Amino acid sequence: MSSTAKGSVTVTLDATGKSAKLPLIEGAIGPDVFDIRKLYGELGVFTFDPGYGGTAACESAITYIDGDEGILLHRGYPIEQLATKSDFLEVSYLLLNGELPNAKQLKEFSHGVTMHTMVHEQLRSFFNGFRRDAHPMAILCGVVGALSAFYHDSLDINDPEKREISAFRLIAKVPTIAAWAYKYSIGQPFMYPRNDLSYAENFLYMLNAVPAEDWKPNPVLSRAMDRILILHADHEQNASTSTVRLAGSTGANPFACIAAGIAALWGPAHGGANEAVLKMLAEIGHVDNIPAFIEKVKDKNSGVKLMGFGHRVYKNFDPRAKIMQATCHEVLAELGIKDEPLLDLAVALEKIALEDEYFVSRKLYPNVDFYSGIILKAMGIPTQMFTVLFAVARTVGWVSQWKEMIEDPSQRIGRPRQIYTGATSRDITPIDQRG
Repeated sequence: MSSTAKGSVTVTLDATGKSAKLPLIEGAIGPDVFDIRKLYGELGVFTFDPGYGGTAACESAITYIDGDEGILLHRGYPIEQLATKSDFLEVSYLLLNGELPNAKQLKEFSHGVTMHTMVHEQLRSFFNGFRRDAHPMAILCGVVGALSAFYHDSLDINDPEKREISAFRLIAKVPTIAAWAYKYSIGQPFMYPRNDLSYAENFLYMLNAVPAEDWKPNPVLSRAMDRILILHADHEQNASTSTVRLAGSTGANPFACIAAGIAALWGPAHGGANEAVLKMLAEIGHVDNIPAFIEKVKDKNSGVKLMGFGHRVYKNFDPRAKIMQATCHEVLAELGIKDEPLLDLAVALEKIALEDEYFVSRKLYPNVDFYSGIILKAMGIPTQMFTVLFAVARTVGWVSQWKEMIEDPSQRIGRPRQIYTGATSRDITPIDQRG
């Protein structure tokens, strides 16, 4: 379904009295927008929207968010249903193709991903070029960007079959590269993918198994990982997705575009939020220190923030957090974790924040980052890998958004404008006359 014309909006400049009639456009759901593409041509002015918080940069049929109501839909399906009734590869198929697969389609799609989980053997040597203490995100960004040097046969973005092969390769290989980045950092042997395991199981296997031991998947932990992947698969036009689209608008190959997305995700304000949660808990230190910490959070002049609560988009309970909350308690129960100070602290902080009128009235509910950080910590995954796991999940969203953009005939190269605030036109003064 494409957008439809609903009427028009007239913009008048008081200074000149000139007016422009701009089309009012209606999407399937959500707020209407007015099309400003001809605003500069007719009135000679731009719009100003730092951070693009009030600007629709594209049309998309993939993901819809209503932050006020706490709604997240993928292709019309509520995230709550997808996370509890589907697995990650089903959701991946949905994001890429627009519909949930039938049994035959899912089998073929899963086979297509599974057959691409291996990486070119020469890529192993890339890892040796990094320091052992390199951040796994640095390794992931570099190696994913290098994939275009190994898979020349799928770089024609105008060929639908080549786009499909690239999609399979990225969804399949990013977990392998991510797991190897972790293994490299701790000095353990790389574990090659096992095609007899599910997507989430295989990722956990490559992260945790060692050659000398017989590794078996834990159903509860595998399901938790699957849910983490589903809940992070796509989130509309966030910073990293917008980066992928902007890079893709130039005609860059998909591997380069996803590497750009990984780089954007690395920022602490984006993919690093769950790391910040654990850092906050470590700084609080003990349950007895929570009241004093809460008072600092309430003091606007303290500069102390409650990490993992509230969201840029959601002004209600993050729908992903509700699922993650239940999953968190399942994982803690499965692992028998009762005396881990950091996790006890998190549970206590959650309870206080959910009951304290200050946070409730401001709708500062726990978000998905709060619970995912606790789960990953409980599963023994180090904090420097948290954003890497986010990238593994979000790869399918990035690829879906890139694919949708490439298939849109109206797509143009991205070119934001600016308000120039520098020096006006001036002439060069000879160097011996400058003060």
